Amino acid sequence: MPFPPDFSRHFIPRRAPETGTVRLRQRRIYILPTGTGILFAVTLIAMLVGAVNYDLGLGHALVFLLASLALVSMIHCHKNLLGLNLRALENPPVFAGETALFHLLVTATGARPALEWQTDKADSRSPQTLDLPEKTAAHLHLGLDAPQRGWLALPRLVVRTRYPLGLFCAWAYPWPQARCLVYPRPIFTPLPPGQAVGKSGAGPSQEGDDDFAGLRERLPADSPRHIAWKAAARDGGEKPLLVKLFSGGAETELRLDWRYLNADVETRVSLLAGWVIRAEEAGCAYGLDLPGVQFAPARGAAHRHRCLEALALCAPDARHAE
Repeated sequence: MPFPPDFSRHFIPRRAPETGTVRLRQRRIYILPTGTGILFAVTLIAMLVGAVNYDLGLGHALVFLLASLALVSMIHCHKNLLGLNLRALENPPVFAGETALFHLLVTATGARPALEWQTDKADSRSPQTLDLPEKTAAHLHLGLDAPQRGWLALPRLVVRTRYPLGLFCAWAYPWPQARCLVYPRPIFTPLPPGQAVGKSGAGPSQEGDDDFAGLRERLPADSPRHIAWKAAARDGGEKPLLVKLFSGGAETELRLDWRYLNADVETRVSLLAGWVIRAEEAGCAYGLDLPGVQFAPARGAAHRHRCLEALALCAPDARHAE
């Protein structure tokens, strides 16, 4: 029989997610005999019937001794969860399609062996076993699938134990309030053209001072004056247009604009996320323009996080969705 039993999800009242430290008190812990415990009880009853039938004094003593051990194991099983403290920690962002890792801190006044943790969901992963040493804290890491961008909230948890003999199972439903930011799944395409600026920041440099660095396919945002018309004439118009790339004594600033793209909302968000990652890897200063949100050109981990966070939470209205 699975523990906790499936019917317990319907009869045990649900609490709202709790902020701060979640403490398991007596009224929040449930306990039932396991299949092994039921078989053990049936065996004791059969032994007791035999001892009464044949008037065996030692048989009575053995039955009552084993029954006492079972009762003591029930008390210890319940106490293994009593007073357990759980606190949510900060969770690093992930990209859609990856596994979000929720970090939790578990503490108690004494040693708590054989604690099994998992989320209270039908498709939950295998339980994670944690042994809590005496008067110390332990870190619990629970993984959840992150299928889509946005905030991913930690569902209700279930912690259970069959300590010490496996005759009883005690469980509880702690629910610390925690969430993880899920970035959009990036789609990587060539970066849009940038504006060359002098390293001193005085203004745009002259394109003639830069060196030719190659060709790439043209994007809708590319200026017609950057198109390699000679290459287009050689191809006879059968291949996509190419634009020239230059490098030299200037830095490039990119404007990653929502309006550059002609696609549905999720595709635009994924393409912009890919551009943010590519621009950061290239060391370019880049700005991001979204409906209602603009970021000035910058670079660095903090700027990358701000841009990806804005894309993860982007929810344009009908006017900007087109």
